[in-house]
Amino acid sequence: MAIGATMHTFDVQLADVDRGVYEDLSLRVAQHPSETDAYMITRVLAYCLEYEEGISFSAGGVSTGEEPAILVKDLTGLITAWIEIGAPDAQRLHLGSKRADRTAVYTHRDPEKLLTAWRGKIIHQAEQIRFRSFDSTFIDDAVRCLTRRNTMSVSVTEGQIYLELNGTNLQTQFSEHVIE
Repeated sequence: MAIGATMHTFDVQLADVDRGVYEDLSLRVAQHPSETDAYMITRVLAYCLEYEEGISFSAGGVSTGEEPAILVKDLTGLITAWIEIGAPDAQRLHLGSKRADRTAVYTHRDPEKLLTAWRGKIIHQAEQIRFRSFDSTFIDDAVRCLTRRNTMSVSVTEGQIYLELNGTNLQTQFSEHVIE
């Protein structure tokens, strides 16, 4: 018998001052059995940092051959944003960049290793892909606070992220990287 996804809930107060986005979100997040807690919290943070009308998680929680971990569709069903988590390969980024108006990558892994792996590979409009990384200590601390039912507030100002997760306050600055 196959192991099913574990459901997590996140009641989120989002205040992204940098983008002028203020929302109360109630997220049901399916954690695939192969998905680490670090990947899942990175996925939830990316969802918040990219939040706009039409955003959704992919079925099953992790990237599939057809879709990224997070995508944004307009009212006609057209993909407008392709958002990868973790360490996607160059071919997936190339595909995503061709299929959507904008592409983003959020990782909790070493960004230099990813940049090295992508260097010299064909990636459509690579210089326009938003590539952000989180400090691994920040992600590790957030993972320690996770439960099945989570309350969190995410505030973003001048690239600084203030996270309150289940009563624990954390902060970090995400790093932006250029894909060459």
